[in-house]
Amino acid sequence: MNDTHQSHKQVLNRLKRAHGHMHKIMDMLESGQSCVDVAQQLYAVEKAVVQAKRVLIHDHIDHCLENRNGTENTPDVLSEFKEITKYL
Repeated sequence: MNDTHQSHKQVLNRLKRAHGHMHKIMDMLESGQSCVDVAQQLYAVEKAVVQAKRVLIHDHIDHCLENRNGTENTPDVLSEFKEITKYL
């Protein structure tokens, strides 16, 4: 099975954006920016990471698990589905 999903580029872009925001947050803390501004940026990073995770998991369910449904590996599909959904 190919481990590169259609969504990986989108997820990677989201994570790169979040990474950039994290550096900005560190700069904000070092320069004494207000806690409200820092908290707002932290919230934005958190949301970006959560959304990246959601896109990745939904893509995996849609394109990996769904494609294997109905094969002799059905118990494995259900087990993998249960495993990945705990991260939602």
